Amino acid sequence: MALSLRGATAHAEARYGEAERAFRVLTQRQPSEAGHWLNLGTALRGLARYDDALRAYACAHALGGVSADFCFNVGLTHLDRLDYESARAVLAQGVALAPHDAQMRLQYASACFESGHTDEGVAALADWREWESLDAASVAGIGLRLQGAGAAAEAGIAIDRLRATPRLGAEAGLMLVHMLERANRLTEAEQVLAQLKRSAAAELSAHAPAFASAEGRLAQRRGRHGEAIAHFERALGTDTSPHRRHHELFPLARALDATGRHEAAWARLAEAHRSQVAQVRLAAPAVAARGAPSFAITRHGSDPADVARWCDAGAPDTEASPVFIVAFPRSGTTLLEQVLDAHPSLRSMDEQPFLQRALEELDDAAGGRYPAALADIPVATLGAIRARYFDRVRCKVALTPGERLVDKNPLNLLRLPAIRRLFPHARILLAVRHPCDVLLSCYMQCFTAPEFSLLCADLPTLAAGYRRAFDFWYREQAALAPAVHEVRYEMLVGEFEPEVRRIAAFLDLPWHDALLAPGAHARAKAFISTPSYSQVVEPVSTRAVGRWRAYATQFSQVLPALAPYFERWGYEPG
Repeated sequence: MALSLRGATAHAEARYGEAERAFRVLTQRQPSEAGHWLNLGTALRGLARYDDALRAYACAHALGGVSADFCFNVGLTHLDRLDYESARAVLAQGVALAPHDAQMRLQYASACFESGHTDEGVAALADWREWESLDAASVAGIGLRLQGAGAAAEAGIAIDRLRATPRLGAEAGLMLVHMLERANRLTEAEQVLAQLKRSAAAELSAHAPAFASAEGRLAQRRGRHGEAIAHFERALGTDTSPHRRHHELFPLARALDATGRHEAAWARLAEAHRSQVAQVRLAAPAVAARGAPSFAITRHGSDPADVARWCDAGAPDTEASPVFIVAFPRSGTTLLEQVLDAHPSLRSMDEQPFLQRALEELDDAAGGRYPAALADIPVATLGAIRARYFDRVRCKVALTPGERLVDKNPLNLLRLPAIRRLFPHARILLAVRHPCDVLLSCYMQCFTAPEFSLLCADLPTLAAGYRRAFDFWYREQAALAPAVHEVRYEMLVGEFEPEVRRIAAFLDLPWHDALLAPGAHARAKAFISTPSYSQVVEPVSTRAVGRWRAYATQFSQVLPALAPYFERWGYEPG
């Protein structure tokens, strides 16, 4: 009993070496007691001796089986060693054993989000407001996760709860700053950060990288790029985790670009991508093993003979069909979405995978022969797939009578056969931008989707993916003859009102002046999920046009692959 008390006291005071010695003696004196091995493993985890901890936990498991405590401690160890898939598996067992344990649910959700299982993570947090004894840091962690998953309303509740907390510690406060900045509530974020610097000064050293990063992001949002560079460099100087550095490296590179330091920006981008690839290898090893996505969907096209037999019976008319916005990412789709969402007759839902789900159902209905054998799918089956699509939509937005849905997901570029089969009368907006500006913007972004981050890790791979995507689009467009209007980014930002009027005419929309104020509309939204969230709240401008020319030397290697699209769209390659 004395040894147990000594070990527990030492562990509570973070004297893990002393705790490990006490618990090890206990395992020697009473080797058949599972609790001693569990405690030894926990002390070893505190010493970051994760493999030794797992061996101790294995002994506990052999003696005592699987308990909620066992799952929790093993799950935390896997999280500490950055093995998120193993953490998710064992914490799922823990949730099954202790479904009302808030910390178990929270750690399980973290493992889900880190391993890319976003829907599971959101589901795990569904009733978080009913959990008891959540401290501010847990509330902030929940809010941050939910915001990143696009659950803006729930994240807003977490923000409000934190804003009402009299004294936030540094950990919770910094997460609140991040959420406020991400929601474009910059003044509030600055106020919270200033308050933290006064009230949590004693915690500054322990959270120095996060403080510096937060200051850098806010300075960058205010256009103080030199100041932002200094903050990001300070954050990087104190945080040497190779798989985390990209979170500061990407914004640092953009700040360097904004100050004309292009060579330094490019070097930092290369470093950022190495860090992000390291993160993918830890968080999604199966994805990393497969490498950059090959867009396998582009290998199979529609069969003209099959298309000739498609029957549109039962399909909704144009007014009852979504407006689809497709493109290669970073082509101006978020600006276009906000323009349309400002119209009282249209409603967007931010980027969602609902068309992909419908495509998978089409593939099942076609016996795995999508898109070459869609003609024989019964009308009733097509109607049921459409109904489930709109059921998913209604979980995100409530369409009122007379409102048309705007489904903006750039890589629906690869799903034209699904659009055309389910919604043959839909209007489609194809966003087009100078290919080099698109690739540069992709290369400079910290995408959270593991597959797409691998695609963007180097220019040749990115250019090859861009070429495959558009080659597929134009082949399918020729075969399927959808109603498409191409929106040139350069014309949209350079001749804004005339281009918006052309778009409205194509969509048969009655004119409304709100279409000309997308920035004001975006500022009123609680959350915008795309990397453009900070740009679309600003006035429309041409400053991003031709940005790639500062990196012409780096782009010389990919110009041949892009040549067909310079010619098709009339862009200058140099």
